[in-house]
Amino acid sequence: MIIVTKLNDTEIVINCDYIEVMQETPDTTITLTTGRKIIVKEAVDDIIDKIITYKKSLK
Repeated sequence: MIIVTKLNDTEIVINCDYIEVMQETPDTTITLTTGRKIIVKEAVDDIIDKIITYKKSLK
């Protein structure tokens, strides 16, 4: 699970295992495997870093 910030400054927690696609144009859009799209403030590289950190913490 990672924390991301929506455009209205609301922090939400998403399950990174459900991320299918991320696109930065210039806001970052996260598309989940459920089809839901979430627009967040974080850059794609920052989200990838959060995912890596989360996955490492599971070991």
